[in-house]
Amino acid sequence: MTRPGAAGLIWALLVIIAAAIVARATYTADLSAFLPRSPSATQRLLIEQLRTGPAARLILVALEGADARTRARLSVQLARQLRSDPRFIAVNNGDAASLERDREFLFRHRYLLSATVTPQRFTVTGLHAAIADSLDLLASPEGALVKPLFTRDPTGETLTILEALGPGPGPRTSEGVWSSRDGARALLIAQTRAAGSDIDAQQAACQAIRRAFAASLATIPAAERRGTALLMSGPPVFAVASRALIKGEVMRLSGLSAALTALLLLCVYRSPPALLLTLVPIASGALAGIAAVALGFDAVHGITLGFGITLIGEAVDYSIYLFIQGAAHWRHSVWPTIRLGVLTSICGFAALLPSAFPGLAQLGLYSVTGLVAAALVTRFVLPGWVPRTLAIRDLSAPGERLARAVQKLRGVRSALVLAPLLAGAALYVHRGTLWNRELSALNPIPAADQALDEQLRAQAGAPDVRYLIVASAPDRESALAAAQTLGARLTPLVAQGVLGGFESPARFLPPLAVQRTRRASLPAAAELSARLQQALAGLPLSATRLQPFLLDVERARTAPALTSADLEGTSLAAAAEGLLARSAGGWSALLPVSAVASADLSGSAVARVRAALAQERSVHAALLDLKDETDRLYSGYLSEAVKLAVAGFGAIMLLLWVALRSLVRVARVVAPLALSVLVVAGLLVALGERLTILHVVGMLLIVAVGSNYALFFDRSSARPRSGSVPLTLASLLVANIATVLTFGVLACSRLPVLADLGSTVAPGTLLALLFSALLARPPAPPDAAPGAS
Repeated sequence: MTRPGAAGLIWALLVIIAAAIVARATYTADLSAFLPRSPSATQRLLIEQLRTGPAARLILVALEGADARTRARLSVQLARQLRSDPRFIAVNNGDAASLERDREFLFRHRYLLSATVTPQRFTVTGLHAAIADSLDLLASPEGALVKPLFTRDPTGETLTILEALGPGPGPRTSEGVWSSRDGARALLIAQTRAAGSDIDAQQAACQAIRRAFAASLATIPAAERRGTALLMSGPPVFAVASRALIKGEVMRLSGLSAALTALLLLCVYRSPPALLLTLVPIASGALAGIAAVALGFDAVHGITLGFGITLIGEAVDYSIYLFIQGAAHWRHSVWPTIRLGVLTSICGFAALLPSAFPGLAQLGLYSVTGLVAAALVTRFVLPGWVPRTLAIRDLSAPGERLARAVQKLRGVRSALVLAPLLAGAALYVHRGTLWNRELSALNPIPAADQALDEQLRAQAGAPDVRYLIVASAPDRESALAAAQTLGARLTPLVAQGVLGGFESPARFLPPLAVQRTRRASLPAAAELSARLQQALAGLPLSATRLQPFLLDVERARTAPALTSADLEGTSLAAAAEGLLARSAGGWSALLPVSAVASADLSGSAVARVRAALAQERSVHAALLDLKDETDRLYSGYLSEAVKLAVAGFGAIMLLLWVALRSLVRVARVVAPLALSVLVVAGLLVALGERLTILHVVGMLLIVAVGSNYALFFDRSSARPRSGSVPLTLASLLVANIATVLTFGVLACSRLPVLADLGSTVAPGTLLALLFSALLARPPAPPDAAPGAS
């Protein structure tokens, strides 16, 4: 078997293996690309909340259009259908029936739920004070709520519970259901059963809401439902939309980029066979890259697939050099330069492999594997497939014109000094806002959808769970006990105005020890009757009116303990379940806390809360600022990416020094790359961009792609017999146009991560070619010593 035949056979076997791996791989478009591979204890808590926390399962629903009565009918029907759907653990719309179930539960179990049920409460003095307070309330605006309950709850336990459960403003009610403040929308809040990280389940839940809305709408006459629309928001909706957007963008941009590149090469080659052969290294590299990531990680992220589009921009260069500069002397004249260019790219992207940011590590592995595969296919497989009769367009004449243009431009290259000066000035002026260290910079959700979420959240009174206390415990009961203990620490902070309020699962389901203590506080019937007679002295009330109170206390004293099963059928079940989370290490109780007047806790309030938690040594708890923690996580990634990029650039310089053995030649190769990165960074900042982690990756790509240009110019200068300068220039220009087209397409993406990449690399590689041409030493005369520098 000939050597080309053996190479082709090996290629075919590897393609089959890689295709099998890719077909069996797991693909995802969730948060996993942005979460650390080896998280700290705090990061583990953060990740658990982002994936399974209550906020990650909340869907906000709004009905708009038609009139208020029609919207209310739709709201009731929609809520009824969704409550029977097992995908949801709770659906609230403020309707009277659901509120009545909640109130009835709270009233029936008031002596186990009220924090004021203590032995002191049921002494003569305690009863007298509590009943006197209730009598005073009868004459107040709250009297309408107290009066129907008074004879059964004269100590006001129900009101105490309601006050504890409702620290924040709720939505207004119109036509018996929740509505927006302006009355233009009916509002519902649905909580899904599945974890927020289960995007398939969240998608099914969103589809179930749409189907239920359509079914409810069909029951209303067409004239009455005109203009009615369904709006949805919340983390599950965003997760589903993000995945769909990532998939759609990857498919759309890949197709557009491939089509533009193919059209360009067809115009240049004027040979369909050459075009088809050019696609072989690209496809091979993409397949190898995905297979490598699938083997190295649990799942291939959609962002990595999107990044695969960039492989077209660099891998296509290799076959362009092969066809335009001629296959006859490929191995000796062109391949050594490409090989060094590939090695520089490997040095740059290999620096990303140790990143704690899985997204960066995947990009590094994909790039290294894909570029190596594309280069090897171009070197060993493609030459054997090129037909002897293959003829492409002769670019010698355009190359000659390019050579003359470059010579003229070199006459004014002294003006290049302005480029780094202007770029440096722009970076200096914007030094305080140079980097965007917020994870929201990578958010693919449109600003209008984010604004709608904020609007619906405010109107529905849904919690914007930014601050969260997480108490860890070995089992569920211990988690409830921890929540109860922490609640006692937080209540004084609410009374002092440090906090606006907090939620706790122990309010809906007190730990068994607390229930036993409260039950033990209730006197036996005869004892309570005697105390009540004395307590009513001086009050305008006879004991005979409070006989229902005596019966209820006796019933509560002998009733079984309250369990989660008792919560079924109420909206409180979702609250209790949502604030208790099971994890690999046990259970966690979640206590969301809110500020007094704004969405943000002050620094002093955060310090007071953390001090209160530290005082409770019996509980292992931490206060999480979800926004601050995610931003800190991303900021750490960004700092790490910059350091890795610098390390990669250093490795490239070392490689070039080893390969070229001349500091002067290394400087000529590196200078245009450094200039390109500097000017692009300055240009982006001057246009109002704040640099993100993908801009850093883009700068690495500028160096990777641009190194090929600089090395070819160095080859032409140092070894004039190594190839035709005009053909080299022509191949570099075609390769550059292909790269600019590919990354220009990315710059138009609706995904910030891809748009940042494209807007960096497209102008950067163009500048790299220009600077490489201007800064290269003019070709040495044919009789000059080879390798002279």
